Amino acid sequence: MAKINMLQAINQALEIAMKEDSKALIFGEDVGHFGGVFRATSGLQEKFGKDRCFNTPLTEQGILGFANGLASNGFKAIAEIQFADYIFPAFDQIVNESAKFRYRSGNEFNVGGLTVRTPYGGGIAGGHYHSQSPEAYFTQTPGLKVVVPRNPYQAKGLLLASIRDDNPVIFFEPKRLYRASVGEVPEGDYHIDLGKAEVMSHGDDITLLGWGAQLEVIEKAAAMAEEKGISCEIIDLRSLSPWDVDTVAESVRKTGRLLISHEAPLTGGFAGEIAARIQQECFLSLESPISRVCGLDTPYPLIHEKEYMADQYKIYEAIVASVNY
Repeated sequence: MAKINMLQAINQALEIAMKEDSKALIFGEDVGHFGGVFRATSGLQEKFGKDRCFNTPLTEQGILGFANGLASNGFKAIAEIQFADYIFPAFDQIVNESAKFRYRSGNEFNVGGLTVRTPYGGGIAGGHYHSQSPEAYFTQTPGLKVVVPRNPYQAKGLLLASIRDDNPVIFFEPKRLYRASVGEVPEGDYHIDLGKAEVMSHGDDITLLGWGAQLEVIEKAAAMAEEKGISCEIIDLRSLSPWDVDTVAESVRKTGRLLISHEAPLTGGFAGEIAARIQQECFLSLESPISRVCGLDTPYPLIHEKEYMADQYKIYEAIVASVNY
């Protein structure tokens, strides 16, 4: 297998999807000849033509309204929102139209061919309009799937699974890892099942849970904890909606402890939903309160980005506190 970065893996997945289905269309701001602001769609317009990979006006609500129309007519609509921070003008189209299309029509119509790709998260000194992690806003909406990869292998397999899924999917791509994350990826076609978490490493003392770019930080904290004799089990959730309750609960029943970490602010973050559910499922197995190490409840800062981020030192301190509780 060749070693490629996450952008290249995403590009490969999109090319496979375009070859597989002549009704697969890619569109968004600057995704055509320019290849997108991060170059994820580079070369696709040249390979498949301007009718299948094309630019849209700068209107996120329009992009998703157009995507819903295409998907409802049987197209594989692969829409890009250039930054997740700008997904909010399209919020109504996503949560009130995309998510409810099948339900409101009594299963007569659907937009299951819709996939929304968007880069999210911080770590690139992008300030408050290019660094947010809005995934939790969409997990409360029945009818949507929410997926976040952590490396190139996952990015390709999960994106192909998202495009082929018969439900609308929001695919959040950790932009800090676009070029920083490099790994072995099969050249051909494969997919990774949605809704299934991955146990990255086994341990006995505490379960560490995250998704996307945060897993790299969690691994660093786990390595620090291992030096102190604390055995950490690390789980990558991968899909937030639906999320794999069984795998997480099984781990927590073994370790007796759970720490969840994400970039988004603490209040209202998806870690709260996980904590509530695992507390219900594993109450008699818990040896300490469930911990959350997340972003701060402030707008995402520019010069204080390092202080804002839930880094390995904050996570390590929370691991030690949980084990010593």
